[in-house]
Amino acid sequence: MFGLQKLIERKIQEAQNKGDFDNLPGSGEPLDIEDDRHIPEELRLSYKILKNADCLPPELQLQKDIRQMEDLLDNLKDEKARYRLIKKINFKVLKLNQMGKGSPLLAERELYYEKLIGKLSKKD
Repeated sequence: MFGLQKLIERKIQEAQNKGDFDNLPGSGEPLDIEDDRHIPEELRLSYKILKNADCLPPELQLQKDIRQMEDLLDNLKDEKARYRLIKKINFKVLKLNQMGKGSPLLAERELYYEKLIGKLSKKD
């Protein structure tokens, strides 16, 4: 086995000396290494496949949908359309809350965090 490693190293060195590795895509840029230590080893491959296929877990897909609908809401001028979209957003938030993953409005934006800090700092 040691001889095979030595042969491979020699071939790599020859290719480097000839310049075969020069001007490769991404050359000189930092590597994008994913930290998947928190994912159990037996699930890593399946998670990677789902990620590459642009599939999200249901709770993340709901959060993404909510964010997109909120962006649409900012640009809607028609009151009836705004009302319908707000109802859809509320339904998705309710659905997410029922999944037990917490409200995206509280988790992501921490709406009440500033108010809480303000009240706590006034008590000191």
